Amino acid sequence: MERIPILKMGSFLLVTIQVDMHDQLAMTLQDDLTARIVSDRASGVLIDISSLDVVDSFIGRMLGNIAAMARVLDAETVVVGMQPSVAITLVELGLSLPGIRTALNVDRGMELLRAGNNGDSNAGRENG
Repeated sequence: MERIPILKMGSFLLVTIQVDMHDQLAMTLQDDLTARIVSDRASGVLIDISSLDVVDSFIGRMLGNIAAMARVLDAETVVVGMQPSVAITLVELGLSLPGIRTALNVDRGMELLRAGNNGDSNAGRENG
């Protein structure tokens, strides 16, 4: 069965999606990631979607669900590398992805996670 690797970086988990997401793979990622948040006691999840050219409504909802589940497990989620076409599609589908902060690249995403981990008052949506 195909799986997306989940890497541990300190107290954070890094997920880099390098393949086209299909429904079963998204559900497997959701299960794997929630299990890893608990087993690794992760405080943050960074999901790199820079390789995704297309996101449908199901995958968009799954990203939102992953963030909601992570939040319940006391971890925050940052999505990085969103292509303009993906952003346009998500907006056109009416998916706001509540609970997910965004950043342009992995470095900025890690900064957001670190800032949130330190109780920084800059928590919120990051666009750069």
